[in-house]
Amino acid sequence: MTPARVLMNFEVTATSHTLEAYRARGGYQALEKALRTLKPEDVTQMIMESGLQGRGGAAFPAGRKWQGIDPYDGQPHYLVANADEGEPGTFKDRWVLEYSPHTLLESMAIAAYSLGARHNFIYIRGEYDLPYRRLAAAVEEAYGAGLLGENILGSGFATDIFVFRGAGAYVCGEASSLLGSIEGSRAYPRNRPPRMTVSGLFGRPTVVNNVETLSTIAWIVDHGAAAFRAIGTPTSPGTRLLSVSGHVRRPGVYEVELGYAWGRFLHEDCGGIPGDRPLKAVIPGGISSQVLTGKDAKVLTADEMEGLTLDHDVLRKAGSSLGSGGMIVIAEGTCMVRLLQIMLRFYHHESCGQCTPCREGTGWMHRIIDRIVAGDGRPEDLERLYTIARANDGTTICGLGDAAGYATVAMLDNFGDEFAYFVEHKRSRHQGNIECPAS
Repeated sequence: MTPARVLMNFEVTATSHTLEAYRARGGYQALEKALRTLKPEDVTQMIMESGLQGRGGAAFPAGRKWQGIDPYDGQPHYLVANADEGEPGTFKDRWVLEYSPHTLLESMAIAAYSLGARHNFIYIRGEYDLPYRRLAAAVEEAYGAGLLGENILGSGFATDIFVFRGAGAYVCGEASSLLGSIEGSRAYPRNRPPRMTVSGLFGRPTVVNNVETLSTIAWIVDHGAAAFRAIGTPTSPGTRLLSVSGHVRRPGVYEVELGYAWGRFLHEDCGGIPGDRPLKAVIPGGISSQVLTGKDAKVLTADEMEGLTLDHDVLRKAGSSLGSGGMIVIAEGTCMVRLLQIMLRFYHHESCGQCTPCREGTGWMHRIIDRIVAGDGRPEDLERLYTIARANDGTTICGLGDAAGYATVAMLDNFGDEFAYFVEHKRSRHQGNIECPAS
């Protein structure tokens, strides 16, 4: 049986990112269908019925978010595509931006029609050079063909898309920080309520979705909500793009149906682990999702680990999530102490400093783990890491401080013996065996 494909359903060529190639494979037919045959509320209802969940990390139903905006209320609305893909291990949205940027533009035009959004923004990570250039060129092509701007396809509908390039801050991937960056203010996360669908960009109702979520819209409108529902599982419909890195023979970006067997994905699609080393652990959704392991049956047995399926409910019950779709595979022989050091260095560096528990707590944890790796660890350091991680939980405006704590607790829970060994012997149990996948 041929696996379902929603986004990676064409052969990548040197010109597949162009308007000509996109239209040759049916591009912009969904936009024409929406403008000719559907009312704005019909599009929102279709997305609601499809069961599409956000692909940026939280898996919140996209249609329910859209229902928070009345397209007829007479005030300005904004749609923002979050292309600030800064989560370590995550690069799946980059694939869309490089090889099929018109998929995003068509889907955004449909979403703008549904939401009554005249002006729309794509906030792209500043380090993404080729994706930015291809996206900017695609926007020019779309305007030149009358697919953006005034009187699109002769329908009377008008909408504009602006590409806004970020400046390298991870925290701008948080939706409210992203809006502050566009507005020209310091990119600090904002307290909610009010929700962004009530007061978002420039104080107006705003929908923020990530690239993969929005790019799926055109396929749903073209094929129907029922066709999308038929893919995946009843509670996790559709497909997911997964960027896979770490200890695999074939790293890269894959599209899989939700509910796909994890063991099959690892061994068949990704080619297994180099040297046929045993699997030690996996971080399934970017480093903000908790590490999963079968070690000592702490959470899962080794067989249960292999038997997991890639869907939101299963991974949530296992103690983690699909998150941002950035999967890091970790082979036996990896030093988990050094891996946590890399993760905490990142969180400390990227904390915006607005919330004291995050600003101070990530620094404390980073300094403690640095001391352990340097051979100066103390037995009480492990309990101190637990204490700081738990103190961060729920005490900050955005989830960065929480994520740093969750990562730390999960590592200590599952690999506490490695940390204790490092403290006692002043070196790793796995000294020189294998490189850390995130180094």
